[in-house]
Amino acid sequence: MWFKNLVLYRLSTWKDSAESLSERLSHRPLQSCTGSDLQCSGWLPPNDEDFVYTLPPHLLICLGIEKKLLPASVIAQQARHRAEEFEQTRGYKPGRKQMKDIKDEAMDELLPRAFSVQRKTYAWIDPQNQWLVVDSANLGRAEEVLETLRKCGVEFSAAPLCTRLSPVTAMTQWLVEDTLPSVFTIDQDCELRARQDERMKVRYAHHSLEGSEIRQHVQGGKEVSRLALTWGQKISFVLDEALQLRRLSPLDILSEGSNASEEAFDNDFALMTSEFSHLIRDLVEALDGVDER
Repeated sequence: MWFKNLVLYRLSTWKDSAESLSERLSHRPLQSCTGSDLQCSGWLPPNDEDFVYTLPPHLLICLGIEKKLLPASVIAQQARHRAEEFEQTRGYKPGRKQMKDIKDEAMDELLPRAFSVQRKTYAWIDPQNQWLVVDSANLGRAEEVLETLRKCGVEFSAAPLCTRLSPVTAMTQWLVEDTLPSVFTIDQDCELRARQDERMKVRYAHHSLEGSEIRQHVQGGKEVSRLALTWGQKISFVLDEALQLRRLSPLDILSEGSNASEEAFDNDFALMTSEFSHLIRDLVEALDGVDER
C-alpha cells in the first residue's frame, strides 16, 4: 500500500469518526453498471473488510469507478449501418436531428453488451494534522473523491494546499541558486517553460542539471515547472507547478521493510503514512509554509 501520486488538500474541518464515516460510505457502495449506465461510482473496502481502514489518526478510503468500454468508433459504425437502413427504407438520408437519434439508439443497443472496467482511487485522511491526500495523477479524479464524500453527507472543508512560496519560484531558485534544503537532493529530470508562452518547453530526462545550460534557459525567460527530487535518501518523486507529487517511489532503504506476509498491508500503510507525513512537512517548510489566506 504505497501511493504513487499525491494530490494534497488542507483540511480546515473534519467531523466524522472512523465509525461514522464507515457508516456513511456503506450507504453508497460500488454497484455494477446496469444495462443503460455508462459509468457508476461507489465506495469499496480498502482492505477487503470495512469501508474505512483505520490506523489512528490515519484513515484510508477507496472510491471505485466502473465504466463501460464503448469506443466512439464502434458507435459510429453501428450508426452508419442504421443510417443506411434508414435511407434504403425511406429513400432519403437522415437529417441532423435524425442522425443524432440514430446514434443514441445505437449506443442504447450496444451498452448492455459492452465490457466493464473498474478503477480504484485511494484517499488518506489525517484529521489530526489536517491533511486529505488522494492517490491520483489526475486532479479531476481527486475532486471526484471529494464530491462523492459530500454526496454521502460527510461534513468537511478542504482546499488544495497553497504555500507562501510558489512551487515554480522555489524550483527555479533551487535549481539555479542552489538553495534547496539539505534533506532534499535534485535528481536528473526537469521541465522548463517560457514565462510568456507556456507552449515553449524544454525537458531534460536522465540528464545532469548542474551545468550552465539550465541557467541560460532561466536567464532567457524560462522557469522550472517540474523537478525530480529525492527526500531523505528514502523517496524519489517529481514536484510540479500545481504542488502535486508524482511518480513517488520508495528507495531501497524503505523497500526492504516491505514483506509479503498477512501483515504487509498494515505495515506498508503504517510506514507510508509515517514517511509521507514527514515528507509533506519538509516540503511545506521548503516552500515557506502553508498560505492560510
